[in-house]
Amino acid sequence: MSANRTALYGQPDHDLAPSAPDAVQLSPVIVGSSDIAGIETESLNAVTVRAPAGAIERRFVLAHALRALAPGARLTAFAPKDRGGLRLKKELEAFGCEVGESARRHNRICVVVRPKAPKGLDEAIAAGAPRQIAENGLWTQPGVFSWDRLDAGTNALLQVLPEFSGAGADLGAGIGLLALNVLASNKVTKLTLVELDRRAVEVAKRNVSDPRATFVWGDVRHDADGLKDLDFIVSNPPFHEGGGEDKALGQAFIRSAASALRKGGALWMVANRHLPYEAILAESFAKVRLVAEGGGYKVFEARK
Repeated sequence: MSANRTALYGQPDHDLAPSAPDAVQLSPVIVGSSDIAGIETESLNAVTVRAPAGAIERRFVLAHALRALAPGARLTAFAPKDRGGLRLKKELEAFGCEVGESARRHNRICVVVRPKAPKGLDEAIAAGAPRQIAENGLWTQPGVFSWDRLDAGTNALLQVLPEFSGAGADLGAGIGLLALNVLASNKVTKLTLVELDRRAVEVAKRNVSDPRATFVWGDVRHDADGLKDLDFIVSNPPFHEGGGEDKALGQAFIRSAASALRKGGALWMVANRHLPYEAILAESFAKVRLVAEGGGYKVFEARK
């Protein structure tokens, strides 16, 4: 099959579901991928989906995959049993598919041939599309971190943030909640929002219309090299990847922040209380201060 006729959503796992090496990548958390919603209807010959854990997001992805497939083309979807895999068969059957199911390495793998007239695709796509939060009018989308509520860690950081000045960045910016607070200061001259999830970047652009804000779809661990001599950085770094906890993520954010700040510049970050960031903060910064602690979170100010 040609490169533009097969697609893959998520990191490949050829032991569970082989995919073509030239398949078009559709995952929003892989920088440079294509948007699954922008793939032409009935244009693909095969799609492989590493199905997301969230139910609304998962049905959205499966529905778009079926929409994009030509009638009679194959969809292969897989997920760990405890992260949506046990629901895959029923969800695909609800779309009008006949499902072949197998199990391997604690995953469920479902294979379907796209029917001529799948059922319920429009409803699933509408349910998983970008939306506004009724309480505050901000845009969000199912699948984005803390998409339907204010994350407790972000809130802990918001309670103690000072008024910033100069040029700064928000590393792991999400939908732009921290950025809106930072930009409330007219002393801020520029704020760069760096975020790995393309969906979050797109809704953040709708939420943060301030001309001082710029947006980078990128991985802070690799794509923050352009940030130099900043006066401040704010961050609520992630600590999960691939379904498991990974303290190295936050540690990488701290190193990236240290390299991006000018001497005397400050990092303000929040972390879950159990995560061991004190050592890497002390190694990377001249001064580290525990600003607040409570509710399972700790907030640090670190000066370079």
